[in-house]
Amino acid sequence: MNIVVIGIGLIGGSFAKDAKAVHPGATIVGIDKNESHVTEALELKIIDEGGDYDALESADIVFVSIPVDALLVELPKILDAVGDETVVIDAGSTKAHICQAVSNHPKRRNFMACHPIAGTEFSGPSAAILGLYEGKTNIICEVEKTAFKLQERALELFQKLKMRIRYMNPVAHDKHIAYVSHLSHISSFMLGKTVIEKEKNERDIFDMAGSGFESTVRLAKSSPDMWTPIFEQNRENVVETLQEYIQNLEGFKQLLLDEDFENVHKAMSDTNRIKQILKGIPLTKI
Repeated sequence: MNIVVIGIGLIGGSFAKDAKAVHPGATIVGIDKNESHVTEALELKIIDEGGDYDALESADIVFVSIPVDALLVELPKILDAVGDETVVIDAGSTKAHICQAVSNHPKRRNFMACHPIAGTEFSGPSAAILGLYEGKTNIICEVEKTAFKLQERALELFQKLKMRIRYMNPVAHDKHIAYVSHLSHISSFMLGKTVIEKEKNERDIFDMAGSGFESTVRLAKSSPDMWTPIFEQNRENVVETLQEYIQNLEGFKQLLLDEDFENVHKAMSDTNRIKQILKGIPLTKI
């Protein structure tokens, strides 16, 4: 099996590692505009060789993990270059603009629009993790537009990687992901910004930051190069979620100003149910 990975960072590099683990005989070709990433990926044995778009025609699977603004430009070129039996899978965190960009492409049947919900705050080939995708949800959009035989090839690989599959239309995906992913990143970035601006002494932050702060601000270490285009493409949904979030913050602030600690407790107690939701445990009626 010939697999080409375009964008050899955390997501692409981890995919290369996992694909090699389940298909030991596969040849993994890496493509990245940053040549140092290709060199590093070769040194780490994440990929077998570097390449360019000439490698796409003979590929069985092409996995594209690049910023979503670049994806809008490059995806049509990638589809131009692939063979008739190649399936192209993306990992973009937005879907509506990406699906629209190739809706009329002659090789639309070769493309499977995906969003694997996996990752960390780190980037680059050295951040790649074996087993990153195990147990993670992979959202697939417009699956009916992908040739059935190519669907089967991609789904077989996802099954071997032990991913959970969820089907969704691109518009619904972007709306829901704004709440569960994009908003949490903005919250983390802005919490970090607030603390940096208020606590001028970096040593104070280091000494006083507990595990709660560290876990909450973890996502602020994510790449702005990746996240700015995501916020741009999903701007309307992100703005809507921010408005709701800000209203909740203002409401909580007012409770404190009113010294209404009974409702402060109630607001937090009601929100404790998120523990059950995230663990997949059915909510009990209270």
